[in-house]
Amino acid sequence: MNKVLRTSAALILMPACLLFSQTALAQESLREDKHYVGLLVTAFNHRSIGTVSKESATGTGGTLIAGSHLSELFHAEFRAGGGYRDAEVPGSDLSLSIDYFASWYIGLHYPITNYANVYGQAGFSFLHGTGKLDHPEEKRNAQFRDLAGDFPDSNFGVGWIIGLDVEVLNDTFLVFEGGKLLKDTGTDANIFQFSTGLKYEF
Repeated sequence: MNKVLRTSAALILMPACLLFSQTALAQESLREDKHYVGLLVTAFNHRSIGTVSKESATGTGGTLIAGSHLSELFHAEFRAGGGYRDAEVPGSDLSLSIDYFASWYIGLHYPITNYANVYGQAGFSFLHGTGKLDHPEEKRNAQFRDLAGDFPDSNFGVGWIIGLDVEVLNDTFLVFEGGKLLKDTGTDANIFQFSTGLKYEF
């Protein structure tokens, strides 16, 4: 009798297990071959500014994203954006603006729940900006004189991003991320980016 019960239970549970496995696989493959677009609000944090005091200053801007999921774990994307509020360097008359930038990344994303993913990506960025220095003759501005005009000196550099996206609606994700946009090899200044916004997959 027990053998009959065990056999019956196995026959009943087997289709359920197969159905669960197929459902899990289907859920895992939801993002593969999908594309996505996004709009982010971005803080551009400039660090190691100046030859002596190595100041920090932050401006704000926006970032547009367009990308594709190459597989369940890998994605590639293009970004473009610019600043709308300049970074005012404390203790000086220097302001740094980001006129525009463009970036390309390839990355790895990994689900931590059925609605949230962590990701990391690395790539290249091109950036054009301007350093505006009022009263360059003043002593307090001496260490910033090389930053006046085109900024950064090296427009092209390597960068990275780590982030988290959380699905708040079907195929719509809330994004939190941060990373390095590029390093100016001419002045050793670093530009970091910290963003939040929405991403939509289709």
